[in-house]
Amino acid sequence: MSRHIKKLIHFSWVFACSITTIFAQDKDDETIETERVVIVKAYTPTISDAFKVKSTPVLNDSVTQKKKQIRYSIFSVPVASTFKPAKGRAANIDRPKKIPLYDNYATLGFGNFTSVLAEFYSNFQINRTDNIGLYLHHNSSQGGIEDVLLDDKFYNTFLDLNYTSRTKDFTYGIELGVEHQLYNWYGLPEIPALTQAQIDAIDPQQNYYGAKLGGKLQFDDLYFKRASLNYRFFGDALSTTEHHAVFTPTFEFEIADELITTDFIIDYLNGSFDRPLDFILQRPNNYSILNLGVQPNLVVLRDNLTLNLGASVFFSIDSENNDNDFFIYPKVTASYRLLEEAVIAYGGLEGGLRQNTYRDAVQANPYVSPTLRLTTTHNQFDAYVGLKGKISDVVSYNFRGGYISEDDKALFVNNRPETLQLEGYDFGNSFAYRYDDILTLSGYGEINFNINKKFKLGASAEYFNYNTEDEQEAWNLPEVKASVLMDYQITDQWFAGAQLFYVGERKDINTAVPFVASTPEAIVTLDSYFDANVNLGYRFNDKLSVFVKGNNLAGENYERWSNFPVQGIQVLGGITYKFNY
Repeated sequence: MSRHIKKLIHFSWVFACSITTIFAQDKDDETIETERVVIVKAYTPTISDAFKVKSTPVLNDSVTQKKKQIRYSIFSVPVASTFKPAKGRAANIDRPKKIPLYDNYATLGFGNFTSVLAEFYSNFQINRTDNIGLYLHHNSSQGGIEDVLLDDKFYNTFLDLNYTSRTKDFTYGIELGVEHQLYNWYGLPEIPALTQAQIDAIDPQQNYYGAKLGGKLQFDDLYFKRASLNYRFFGDALSTTEHHAVFTPTFEFEIADELITTDFIIDYLNGSFDRPLDFILQRPNNYSILNLGVQPNLVVLRDNLTLNLGASVFFSIDSENNDNDFFIYPKVTASYRLLEEAVIAYGGLEGGLRQNTYRDAVQANPYVSPTLRLTTTHNQFDAYVGLKGKISDVVSYNFRGGYISEDDKALFVNNRPETLQLEGYDFGNSFAYRYDDILTLSGYGEINFNINKKFKLGASAEYFNYNTEDEQEAWNLPEVKASVLMDYQITDQWFAGAQLFYVGERKDINTAVPFVASTPEAIVTLDSYFDANVNLGYRFNDKLSVFVKGNNLAGENYERWSNFPVQGIQVLGGITYKFNY
């Protein structure tokens, strides 16, 4: 019986071990999962048992003395004081006396040669944004030049009106003007001699009339930046008429932080002269020219460098002569600051198309005949380099050299006496245009002295060397020009000024010598001349002042144009009054 019990116990132990083995095998067969451990901070060992010295260490001295307690008290006694601090006050500044400004003035003066000078200017401020301006000018003389056989009186009068309005976003203005000029063709040549009866029969008087109307518009924050439109009528007493209109819109915009400006030009000229180009064919002397142009320009700013890169493109249409031309011109300028404001180097290569008009000819030489042939001047290029700057707050300078190429440059020449003398300009006493291709080498120098606010002095000189293609000379163009200008405020009441001018020799056609087709034309040389003008004034108060002007004080009856001597010493005195309404 016991043997059976032992077998049962043994069997039970084996069965239990088998079950345990089976379960252990199942547990081992399962897949072990992997885990990702992220170390956020590197392990930094620390010393945890370091000894720290206490702020109050324990002393192991054998003798320890007890701190002695100190007692103290403050005895305050009030002290009487009579001190009173003064209040702060700003220091006084010596302010300059405020200069009164006046919107209106009137000037009236009289002088020898029965001359009259009158000016009137007025500005009406309608409101904060609008104003109207008026300017009237009159300058005349009854003549009296020595040894002149014909009447030599003249006068020049013009009146300008303008209206301007300024708003938040744009500004616009309108201009209106009229003018009247009277001159005489008094420059008769000495040969051939005329009888007194023939001289008395000449009517040398010429009257010029003109009117203008213009408008301008400017925007502040648009690509369309500004535009101007100007129309001018000009004519004379001999049935000459001229219409000239110019429209110029301008656009500005930025590309890559660079400013690009583009000007468009529409220039139209139309006119006619009463006298035909030739008596045989009776061809009318009419002209009608339309110039269309565009001028883009890129401005580049780099530290001390300023660079303008541009060009001009024009298409010119001459309707009367059936001639159309296309032109391209450079427009490049640059300046570089070598020594801040002291030395600035600059240069350029520019060109353009210039429209010659009858009015421009009259303003330059009022003794032209109404028989001009008008065309455009083609300025191929104007190349120049120079230096300018301020040596100090007192001295500034500007020196420049250049080379210019011009096709069809207008030159004034003396007209020969006509065989059939019908008008007052047919006696060799008027001027006309001749055109030629000219190369010009030029030099210019200028220096200015601003000693202080009361004294200013400036001097300039120019030199020209001309090379003509067809003409013998660059008619009536001087080789040398110089001037000195001075302005001096002597005291608070006295003021003075001076203008000195020098013009070198010029050459013109000698109309006294008969023209022979097989030989060159005879030439006459006009002497150089010096002209000294001085003015002196006294100011009674801010409103009232008197003045005296002296012109051509050197006393020379020099000839500005061939056979046209000028008035000698001229003295004119007058009064000026400033006021506000």
